[in-house]
Amino acid sequence: MTMVSVRFFAQLREAVGVEGLEIEAMDLDTVLATLAERCSADVYAQLRADNVRIAVNQDLVTGNPVLSSGDEVAFLPPVTGG
Repeated sequence: MTMVSVRFFAQLREAVGVEGLEIEAMDLDTVLATLAERCSADVYAQLRADNVRIAVNQDLVTGNPVLSSGDEVAFLPPVTGG
């Protein structure tokens, strides 16, 4: 069983309603499928917005990386600067 920690930051944490979840997932697609089941369509759309970045163990990722037990998957909202 591959358990990963999923974390949400800033407005994404507020939208989901929790700071993080522990879920069973072998890859990023499985994480996304699980979140689609657990979250409302509106919240899931926010997580999948084009400007939201996903990091695995603090490294930004694209595609469908394979996950190992204990990995952290983080959903990072857009950052504004001034």
